[in-house]
Amino acid sequence: MKVYNTEIEDLKIIEPKRFGDARGWFSEVYSLECYREFGINAEFVQDNESFSSRGVVRGLHWQAAPHTQAKLVRAARGSVWDVAVDIRKGSKTYGKHVAVELSAENGRQLFIPRGFAHGFVVLEDNTLFSYKCDNYYCAAADRGIRFDDLALGIQWPKMDIPLNLSEKDLKHPFFCDIEPWEN
Repeated sequence: MKVYNTEIEDLKIIEPKRFGDARGWFSEVYSLECYREFGINAEFVQDNESFSSRGVVRGLHWQAAPHTQAKLVRAARGSVWDVAVDIRKGSKTYGKHVAVELSAENGRQLFIPRGFAHGFVVLEDNTLFSYKCDNYYCAAADRGIRFDDLALGIQWPKMDIPLNLSEKDLKHPFFCDIEPWEN
């Protein structure tokens, strides 16, 4: 397994090894022991999946305290352009983001620590996206930022179809109007 540090502390891109032959391939996508060796100490308690069509945007979301969540995300089928935005109060990278393509083909994962807003745009039809979370979801703690806030400087992929967002995601506040995340 390869783990890459990003420009933002504690946000990591992970590439599990694949072992292939004429039948296909095998990959260990999660190992508590291995992840701890790389400094990822989250204890995951919930797995979530979303199934989406090309052009769907989900996010940017996070959970407010005391329901904050670290996430380990990957595309089990299809592909997404995945984004994590640092919303940690006092962080030297506050308001900065990392974006990476996660696909079933490249096998990449993104570890997103607590204190980040997360979202993605789906690049292929029939994409299955998987989330491991270290805390349970709480609807009352659900928060968000507009995905298209120009202040964030996110370069979303150009799509030749209209983007598809939930009513809730269309109503998220801009970054300047959110309460920064505090641990």
